[in-house]
Amino acid sequence: MAGKHFRTRKFSSPAGIAATAAVGVLIAVGGTFGAVQLTSGEPAADSALAEPVVADSLPETLAPELAAPSVSPSLSPSPTATPSPTATRTQAASRSKTRTASPKPTAPKTTAPKPAAAKATPAPKVVDSGSCGASFYDEGQMTANGETFNPNALTAAHKTLPFNTMVRVTNPANGKSVVVRINDRGPFISGRCLDLSRAAFAAIASTSLGAVTVRYEVLG
Repeated sequence: MAGKHFRTRKFSSPAGIAATAAVGVLIAVGGTFGAVQLTSGEPAADSALAEPVVADSLPETLAPELAAPSVSPSLSPSPTATPSPTATRTQAASRSKTRTASPKPTAPKTTAPKPAAAKATPAPKVVDSGSCGASFYDEGQMTANGETFNPNALTAAHKTLPFNTMVRVTNPANGKSVVVRINDRGPFISGRCLDLSRAAFAAIASTSLGAVTVRYEVLG
């Protein structure tokens, strides 16, 4: 008995197992049929043995399994995650320079207002001048204008000058001078025109002299 061996495909599914069993049955039937023909002396038809089993001769329930074995669709490879680029930090050009200490805040300069220039006092005008003898007195008494005489104040007595007139008295012997205010009358001694307070006389000469010749200037 000669028969053509067919390699069968193993199927793990129930449908595949059934298809495999059906193929085995057909092979067995074919072999038996060929043996009968050889026994009868008739040559076996090579075409019958050479023809492979096709899906059309199988039952409809087995045809799909033999015609197109089930193959699970290939899964597309999962996309590979691309690592995010590492952020690079570029140092600013200004950072590479040497740092200097920040300047300390300075208080705004305030310009103090300049003091107003003192108005120059005009020099008193000399309205009269002359020379005469001058003496002093220091007894406490009432002056002619009603004031209490003060020997320490710079005052003087004159025969005719108005009260509160200012007179500059200078000692030619030493160049010392003093300005006095007229607030009394006198002196009533010939050759003298001024009677100074003790303090005014001491400013230009020694009180031990008693009297000196002076130059006077009446200031207007």
